Amino acid sequence: MNDSNQTRISEILLLGFHNIQNLKIVFFLLVLFIYVGTLMGNLLIIALVTIDHRLRTPMYFFLSLLSSFEILSTTNIVPKMLSVIIREGEPIPFSACIIQFYIFSASTNSECFLLTVMSFDRYLAICNPLRYISIMDLRLQLNLVFWPWLTGCLITLFITVLVYKLQFCGPNVIDHFFCDLSPILELSCSDTSMVKVQSALFSVPVILLPFIFIVVTYILISFSINRITSTVGRKKAFSTCSSHLVLVCTYYGTLTSVYLFPMKDKSTNVSKLISLLYIVVTPLLNPIMYTLRNQDIIAALHKYLSIVCVKRYAK
Repeated sequence: MNDSNQTRISEILLLGFHNIQNLKIVFFLLVLFIYVGTLMGNLLIIALVTIDHRLRTPMYFFLSLLSSFEILSTTNIVPKMLSVIIREGEPIPFSACIIQFYIFSASTNSECFLLTVMSFDRYLAICNPLRYISIMDLRLQLNLVFWPWLTGCLITLFITVLVYKLQFCGPNVIDHFFCDLSPILELSCSDTSMVKVQSALFSVPVILLPFIFIVVTYILISFSINRITSTVGRKKAFSTCSSHLVLVCTYYGTLTSVYLFPMKDKSTNVSKLISLLYIVVTPLLNPIMYTLRNQDIIAALHKYLSIVCVKRYAK
């Protein structure tokens, strides 16, 4: 039978972390704790940016969008991942697996572009401070968000359609905790070379070129910071970039090692560990870095906590 509808498997078994039976409860609680912290931290950033007029600037607008992408990407994977951990494997319908892959890839691509936009915003703010407000107006902000997001979704849709058209006639077991591209392609009983070539080609504009752009912008930013005569001014300028720079290094470092320069001899466990970094750990870094190191966020948080405490005592 060549009809893909008749040969296609109906569900996929995710093995997850089947070799840590003795630690699965501890690992489950750890991932759950990180996931809850990620949701609460990123929702806090979105709430503060929304209600505090002092945070209604381009930098915090992009930061709130980054938090939204973090919530989407983690919620798409972690709840199912927790079930996979506790049950030592969990089936997922084939269509749900494809949807999970699309949401994950689209949010990842969009986040790569958004991090690039955030570096451009910091470049304008530090290297062209006098023209920053006039250049980074609302129209430019919306364009910088909409077009990268649309591009990320369309690129992912193209790859997803190619994957969906493949034949999947068995086996149906993925030794991973979510539906990533490589494990899905390993299940196909048809030629996957076209999908692999297209995926490799698209990884250049999605991962490599944005990363190069970010590196160049931060080189220019460092030159501008060094020209600032005031020590306080240099410290303030550096503090607005350091949190974003940490996120970029962590996020792009793990993505590059997995997708752009994959190691052929890399074990499955190593791949899972690296995937954990950018799916579970990195989304938690965003609220930690921007709340603990950002004075504006801390001031807004103190302000609204004080209001809540005053209202509570008034009752």
